[in-house]
Parts: sequence; C-alpha cells; structure tokens
Amino acid sequence: MYELSKPYEEGHLDVGDGQNIYYALSGNPDGKPTVFVHGGPGGGAPLEDTCFFNPEKYKIIRFDQRGCGNSTPRISDRDVDLEANLAVNTTQNLVADIEKLREHLGIDRWLVFGGSWGSTLSLAYAEAHPDRVTELVLRGIFLLRRTELDFYYNGGAAHIFPDKWESYLAPIPEDKKPPRGDIHGRTHLEGVDLIAEFHKLLMGDDYDKALEAAIAWSTWEGATSHLYVPDEPDYSEPEYALTFARIENHYFYNGAFMEDGELIKQENIDKIRHIPATIVQGRYDVVCPAISAWQLHQAWPEADFHLSPASGHASREEENVAALVAATDKYAEQ
Repeated sequence: MYELSKPYEEGHLDVGDGQNIYYALSGNPDGKPTVFVHGGPGGGAPLEDTCFFNPEKYKIIRFDQRGCGNSTPRISDRDVDLEANLAVNTTQNLVADIEKLREHLGIDRWLVFGGSWGSTLSLAYAEAHPDRVTELVLRGIFLLRRTELDFYYNGGAAHIFPDKWESYLAPIPEDKKPPRGDIHGRTHLEGVDLIAEFHKLLMGDDYDKALEAAIAWSTWEGATSHLYVPDEPDYSEPEYALTFARIENHYFYNGAFMEDGELIKQENIDKIRHIPATIVQGRYDVVCPAISAWQLHQAWPEADFHLSPASGHASREEENVAALVAATDKYAEQ
C-alpha cells in the first residue's frame, strides 16, 4: 500500500443534465494514466483510494459520480429535485461521464480500476470503449444481477449476519417484513422485496423516515463488508448515508438500467477479452459473493484471477490490498 497522494489539480466538469462531477489528479503528471471508479453507487472516491497506485509511476484520476461526494447537485440536499436528478443518474450516463472526463483531461488511454459497484461500472465502460482501456483491475465483483441483489438485500446474507439484519429491517413497516424467523432469500416475484420497500421510504416526502431508512441501509453494508467486523458500524453519518442509500437503491430498484446478466454475456466479454486484466476477490465477501467473480473468471479465463483466502469485501483488507497493488505495480511497467 502506497502513501496517499494529495491532488495537484482539482475541478468540476459539466457533463450535462445539470450535473457537475468533481475530479482530482494526483501522483506523477507525466505518469501512466489510471482512473479510479468508486463503489456504491454513491460512495464517492476519497483520497484514501490513491493508496493502490505508485505515485511516482501513475497519474491518478479520481472522480465522484453523479449526485455524490463533491459532485453537484448532491442527492442528500434537502432542496434537491430528487426525481429529476435521479432520472438522469443511469449506468449509461455514468459511462458517458467517464468518457467525457477522459476527453476533458486529454488522455488517450488509461488503466481502469474499480471495486464493488466500481467493477460493474468499469466493465460497462470497458465494454463500451474497449479501445480506451489499457488494463483493467477489478475487485469484489458485482455484476448487478437480481440473484446478487436478492442474496444481499432480501435475506441470504442474513444467515451470516442475523444480528445486523435486525437493524437493517428496523425501518420497514411490520406488515412488509419477512415473517419472524424466516430469513430465506426470495425474489421480488414471491411477495417480499425489501429493495422496493426501502425505495418507498428513501424517495418519500418524509425526510426523517428517509434518513432513518438510509442509515439502516448504509450501516448494513458497512457492518457486513469486513471479514473481522468493526465494533462501530460504518456509513452512519447522516448526509453520507442519505446520498449513498438513495443512489444505491435507485440503481438496484431499476436493475442498473441493464438487462440482467448483460455484462457477462459472451458477446460483451469478447469485446474486452484482449485487455490485460486482474480480478481480485475476497473468499468471504458477503456483499459481493465470490460466485460472480468465479463466473466472470470462467467467462474470461485470460484475465488473472486472485481469490484472497482470508478476506471479505473491504478493499483495504491486507490480502486484497496486496493483490491489488501487485496488479498496479505490474501494469505500471507495461
């Protein structure tokens, strides 16, 4: 892990639709360009995310996706037009934003690095613009299929974190909760869709209820992201939680505006098969279980595949960091 690299340039890029995305450049201005694609969606890209790159070798580009971090308008703002701003927050628009940022910075090609939702968006970008990607580094693979959403948000992960699950369910009306003691994952067609129930709360007119739901949603993710669970839950700061939960839920409620399984279709993988790539996955990742990384590996055996044997979802767990830094160190020389 490298020391954090403070920005030498920051700015906002008008990408249309009333959206201005924040970006920051650090490391070596003449180094190999790399863009860090953050998770969530809605998580933002803090300075800490520069730790995966050698600042002497890389020109490191971070940016905050629409509606979150330092981008404006922010989805948590009380006076934000929630419906209008979420309507233009789609996977396709985020892919276009990344390409506009590349053009704005005068970069021909760059290494694309993304974890969790960042792996989803990185794959979507690479499949849309394969000629602009030198390498891919993907961590905690999330293909945003309904089976993945149901496992994590509709009960599967509750088998592993039953205590945290109770807190996650707290804002949901009693008549909409799964029967007590029944934590089996089920699909939205079988009568219990907690993503839809959270959607009503997060997007409703009652700000206090939206905030309560946001903290429950965000804390669930923070509390289940580590192999060794921290004593205090992450992601509970109100403004962050509301941004994070609203944007995530918006994407998950709408299936990320993609056909289910679109990113792993053979014709789409064939578009990026020639790109050098590394896939890093925590064996005990509950947020984005290893089945998705394994299926991506099977579809794309040319990519390097690293299964961290004692890691969860968090990017900065020791094994995950080591594998990710090894990948960026290798690609720095190519």
